[in-house]
Amino acid sequence: MRPLEGMRVVAVEQYGAGPYGTMFLADLGAEVIKIENAETGGDPARHVGPHMLGAADSQYFQAWNLSKRSVALDIKSPDGRRQFQALVQGADAVVNNLRGNLPGKLGIDYAGLQAVNPAVVCLHISAYGRDNERASWPGYDYLMQAEVGLMSLTGEPDGPPSRVGASMIDTMTGMTGVIGLLSAVLRARQTGIGCDVDTCLFDVAMHQLSYSAMWYLNEGDASRRLARSSHLSLVPVQTFPTADGWIFVMCMTEKFWQLFCEGIGRPDLPEDPRFAGFTARRENQAALTAVLDAVLRQAPTAHWLKILGGLLPVAPVKDLAEALDSDFVRAKGMVQSIPHPAKSAMKVLANPLKIDGVRPTQSACAPLGADNAALLGRQVPA
Repeated sequence: MRPLEGMRVVAVEQYGAGPYGTMFLADLGAEVIKIENAETGGDPARHVGPHMLGAADSQYFQAWNLSKRSVALDIKSPDGRRQFQALVQGADAVVNNLRGNLPGKLGIDYAGLQAVNPAVVCLHISAYGRDNERASWPGYDYLMQAEVGLMSLTGEPDGPPSRVGASMIDTMTGMTGVIGLLSAVLRARQTGIGCDVDTCLFDVAMHQLSYSAMWYLNEGDASRRLARSSHLSLVPVQTFPTADGWIFVMCMTEKFWQLFCEGIGRPDLPEDPRFAGFTARRENQAALTAVLDAVLRQAPTAHWLKILGGLLPVAPVKDLAEALDSDFVRAKGMVQSIPHPAKSAMKVLANPLKIDGVRPTQSACAPLGADNAALLGRQVPA
């Protein structure tokens, strides 16, 4: 039995943040019913290419929506509203990732659904929240990285501000939201009283500033981009060129620094006053980088990994293809094949959790409206 079997979640969602969070719930056994409006083509992610899976489906869409059911209805119409409420009556939670001003208008917040199901938990994932002047604003991951300062910390010092290469704010917001949802569902099962749970892309993005925010708020110390993806305070924690590529070295402790120097054949470096201790290494990082570059460039990445791997934290810097084709990734089971009507063995990333040592099973998201008959007793509207 998967941990969330018996939980029903009704999701009014599209694109990234909401769907990513509810996909985890589905993987863990919850029945996630994705509500889509057939008249508008359903979740817009169904139509995002370039790799399509027939009409109203794509690999982009599936990446956010594995293991879910699909019901096509218009919650704005009287009939659609009745059908929606019927689903909510038996649900533990209702999730949406609409603009902040819409849940109240659509009656999909706790105030609008309390009479239907007093124990329902309503999770709202918006761009900027529901209780401020930007409640009606649209917003996406990349905008948040720009405004909260994350882009100013990403990339090389002499290059333009850069975003993270994946939609990390979407995924973090989805996970933040479902943590709140599960906490509130536990309380609702004890008390019989549900509630609203709110999070938003902006707040989660801001929260990712972590210690950099504390340094500025308390000391006026504004972090900046450093060369080689360096750590803001610990040295050497950065990339280094090898004879055939790049390697990331993380000497997060003095012990690792000692082992690193021994491994590369420079046991003298810790005795150099310029490099004795984190403070000295930070103050002399440019000189230390030049010394280490000269050593590490003498051999290929594989050579250094053989010497240093498992001894201290190191990793090769790979491109996407190299990463996904890795024997280690395959051995860990992080790539799985699942059936899809348009692709008999569609490869997907496995859920990163293990329960009792086993990864959750996954399936393709149902076609648009495929579960209408089973859940509503009628077919998808023509």
